[in-house]
Amino acid sequence: MKIAIYGAGSLGIILGAYMTKGGIPVDLINRNRSHVDALNTHGARVTGKVDLTVNVTALLPDEMKEKYDLIFLMTKQQNNEEVVRTLEPFLKEDGILCTMQNGFPEPAIASILGEDRVIGCTIAWGATLEGPGISRLTSGPETFTFSIGSLSRKADDPVLLQVKKILESMGKVEIEENFIGARWVKLLVNSAFSGMATVLGCTFKEVSEDRQSRLCAQKIIKECIDVARASDITIEPIQGKDVVRLFDYSNRIKQKFSFFLIPFAMKKHRHLKPSMLQDLEKGKLSEIDSINNIVCEYGRKVGVPTPYNDLVVSLIHGFEQEKGRPGFENLKDFSRLMN
Repeated sequence: MKIAIYGAGSLGIILGAYMTKGGIPVDLINRNRSHVDALNTHGARVTGKVDLTVNVTALLPDEMKEKYDLIFLMTKQQNNEEVVRTLEPFLKEDGILCTMQNGFPEPAIASILGEDRVIGCTIAWGATLEGPGISRLTSGPETFTFSIGSLSRKADDPVLLQVKKILESMGKVEIEENFIGARWVKLLVNSAFSGMATVLGCTFKEVSEDRQSRLCAQKIIKECIDVARASDITIEPIQGKDVVRLFDYSNRIKQKFSFFLIPFAMKKHRHLKPSMLQDLEKGKLSEIDSINNIVCEYGRKVGVPTPYNDLVVSLIHGFEQEKGRPGFENLKDFSRLMN
């Protein structure tokens, strides 16, 4: 198979390194020339929780010449329509695009390529770009898990099984019959912890340890669960943990138990610094509309209030317009919701 990772940044470097190491040739495509040059000269370098350097093949987008059987899409979602239409000529007639983006991008992409050519994948590990060709793994190798699925394909579909085998070069892969539920659990985690960590300018660990920010994350989780339930979405477990059973609550005792569990749930991911925060620090727009705002939009459709998610969206859009900045002082805005 001819395979590419398009948007090979912090996560793509690591996936590309493991695929290549596992004997699966893959082109790493990125529009940053210094990044591409470093990958071709020094290899894909992974630091942090592992120490790994693998010689890889990297290309700029305008160096793409061949058609691919499979493209893993790892770009930000802001320009998805333009990116997907640009990639369409580089997919074989029966080629597959597998999105590894946050949120729930599959329906919009399927409207361009068709449902049978789109697969979704959620990733349970994180990384930070350290420099050209260098990515620091911020989650432990035990978190190397993927959930894949499709809007139309069944779990025993040959294409899904083939993609599963490819990703198993790096970690454990689950094919989800209920892919929307698998997407939603990742959306829940990102909304609560990426959203709050971006608002506060910190890591997942700091969100979990501060009492007030942990309470905000708990409220966001609860909103995500309530919206999913009203939308007839069954949230799938993540890494073997039933999020709804552990974090949903209907009384004070269960609420306290949920609050107590949060630091333990984030232990493996405590060093994660959200990509939305990194984007803001670089003067770029964030993916907030593809994360917390998805919960808000679904909530409005089914009549479930989402005040904590709404406030996260409002604050981060404000940061993008240079109205305020990330920091723990923003907790004062959430205190008004608690009164």
